[in-house]
Amino acid sequence: MAKTPIDHLLKPVSRFIHQEFTGGIVLFVSVIVAIIWANSPARESYLHLWETNLSVGFNNMAFDKPLHIWINDGLMALFFFVIGLELKREFMAGELSSVKKATLPMVAAVGGMLVPALIYVSINGGLPSAGGWGIPMATDIAFSLALLSLAGNRIPPSVKVFLSALAVADDLGAVLVIAFFYTANIAFFPLVIAGGVLMLMIIGNLLGIRHTAFYLILGIVVWGGFLMSGVHATIAGVLVAFTIPARPKIDEDEFLRDARCYADEFEVALRQDGSLISQEQLGALEKIKQLSLDAETPLQKIENILHPWVAFIIMPLFALANSGMVIGNDFFSSLVNPVSLGIMFGLVCGKFIGVFSFTWLMVKMKMASLPLNAKWMHICGIAILAGIGFTMSLFITGLAFAQETFVTQAKYGILVASFFAGAIGLVVLRRIK
Repeated sequence: MAKTPIDHLLKPVSRFIHQEFTGGIVLFVSVIVAIIWANSPARESYLHLWETNLSVGFNNMAFDKPLHIWINDGLMALFFFVIGLELKREFMAGELSSVKKATLPMVAAVGGMLVPALIYVSINGGLPSAGGWGIPMATDIAFSLALLSLAGNRIPPSVKVFLSALAVADDLGAVLVIAFFYTANIAFFPLVIAGGVLMLMIIGNLLGIRHTAFYLILGIVVWGGFLMSGVHATIAGVLVAFTIPARPKIDEDEFLRDARCYADEFEVALRQDGSLISQEQLGALEKIKQLSLDAETPLQKIENILHPWVAFIIMPLFALANSGMVIGNDFFSSLVNPVSLGIMFGLVCGKFIGVFSFTWLMVKMKMASLPLNAKWMHICGIAILAGIGFTMSLFITGLAFAQETFVTQAKYGILVASFFAGAIGLVVLRRIK
């Protein structure tokens, strides 16, 4: 097939976008931009931008919120929606689809959440900042996978799968923590409405409704119900994701048989002079198109569509809006506070101890085995990389603290801990022979 000039122009862009580490690079650039902007002479414009009010709706039915709220409660609901799709896919046919596959990464994730939380509580226990214990529990999947991909070709594929499964299980834990521990002042009527709409979506799935518009419209209603109820609206994203159909309408054999039939129909159809195809050929193509729709699952279709938007727009926007922090001459001395220390020790030390020790116990007790061709040094490197808690840690910070001082201290701790965890983990993995 002859390539057009635009194909040649877009090929490098497409290749870059589909690299494993691309999302992490874009996220990293957003963080750097936010920090530079917040420390530049234009810092006031940075602060004012995110406080700009944006109204959606009409009259008394309008949502009128600052831009950073729309990002954190609105766009991040899409981020959690994609996490929910990923979780459902992994539970159905991925690395969490069986007890044997899921045991090691799930247990490692539990260790990687419990130990950091305990370290944070041991430092902040009895203080007003004690509520931030959930901050060091999270692992940033984009950053950790990006750095793992930079560790070289000597990393076995099974190790990458292990980190992916661990990060997905970690995301599930973070969602549960947000739902049960960072939700207060619940208004039950909007929550009941949202629950009823969720049931309607489940029924639609069981009846075989596959059109994405059905789930999109009802999903927005669920999101609005959660937002007004006081339960964090991002939880709606995960719950809605679990209602999306995840099975094809036809099986592989039926698809192959009918595809060959329609291809033959296209081949023998009357042809038309010029570049246009005939009506008979067009009819065969439409049948092939519908056949392709029936053979793919709505879950995977939606996930593939949304993934670039989440990776290259939503997460960078979130990082840009939440990473801006003023770094003065006293930056390092300002890290000596319970919040920053609890987060730094929790992410750098706690994640490593939790992930590595729980993995070691499972293997030594013969309840699981190491990933194929993996060495203990690989697990060591993965356990350190798990201390990159950037995106989810920042998100939980906004839920845990109302005091600006604590928020700033938490951001300092997250930034420093994520940097050290990423750098040390990368060095360890690259030195494995």
